[in-house]
Amino acid sequence: MLSTKTVLLGASRRPGLRRAVVGTPVTRRVVERFVAGETLPEALDVVARLTGEGLAVTLDHLGEDVTDPEEARGTRDAYLALLDGLAPLGLGADAEVSVKLSAFGQALPGGHDLALELVRPVVERATAIGTTVTLDMEDSSTVDSTLAILAELRRDHPGTGAVLQAALRRTEADAQALAVPGSRVRLVKGAYDEPSSVAFRDRRDVDAAYARCLGILMRGPGYPMVGSHDPAMIDLAQRLAAEYGRAADSWEVQMLHGIRVDEQHRLAAAGTKVRAYVPYGVDWYGYFVRRLAERPANLRFFLRALVSR
Repeated sequence: MLSTKTVLLGASRRPGLRRAVVGTPVTRRVVERFVAGETLPEALDVVARLTGEGLAVTLDHLGEDVTDPEEARGTRDAYLALLDGLAPLGLGADAEVSVKLSAFGQALPGGHDLALELVRPVVERATAIGTTVTLDMEDSSTVDSTLAILAELRRDHPGTGAVLQAALRRTEADAQALAVPGSRVRLVKGAYDEPSSVAFRDRRDVDAAYARCLGILMRGPGYPMVGSHDPAMIDLAQRLAAEYGRAADSWEVQMLHGIRVDEQHRLAAAGTKVRAYVPYGVDWYGYFVRRLAERPANLRFFLRALVSR
């Protein structure tokens, strides 16, 4: 029997269902919980609000699976506009950006070189305004390319960050390789439906892998970014930070915009650096469905909204 996660992730790739969901007014009202609008001004308004409340942010211009180089160049231009919009706010590293290399053409023929070519000016612009870029990790087939692009970018921009997914069996070794001075690594559990040959499928195995990888990053000299809403993992991160004598500014917790909002503010008020992952843009469908797949509570929230419209 297929799991709910598998069904939902499959739905994220069905154009007909996409059109139906995107065209439903109630969906848009629910999406507002997770997505900071469809336009750059709307996203910047959310940035101003969240940073004013004591949170840092990372912004994601939604878009992936581009079909031609022109679309990929459009992604580059959207991020350059985003960074130009952030510059006058003077937030520095409290407002960074996250990018998916698939949106920069990574999956196209010659896509590795194209993605590197197009993402480089984004990283350069981020450095120029005093902030950073984090390369989101996508499905397992992209990991080698993404880490190779990371290594190339870090030659001139060592603050460029990466994401590792604890569910992948290879990630413990990748965490060891990235636990180096100056390295910024966001550790997440993983939102992609991967085969058991490359990924842990049982939740307990994923949690155990996350704990092992978190220990590696916390012991190392880099900058761990704890991408989790799981209270047990956040508690573990705090205990490891204390055990290894980490300063409060040497690591952070990252949570998705609109999820466990009260906890985000509680942690920040208690002295933990918290960064909200803030997506925006018109191409929000795939992101939204993956959020439903990740947590049953998100799906229940959406279904309640549908039946109460």
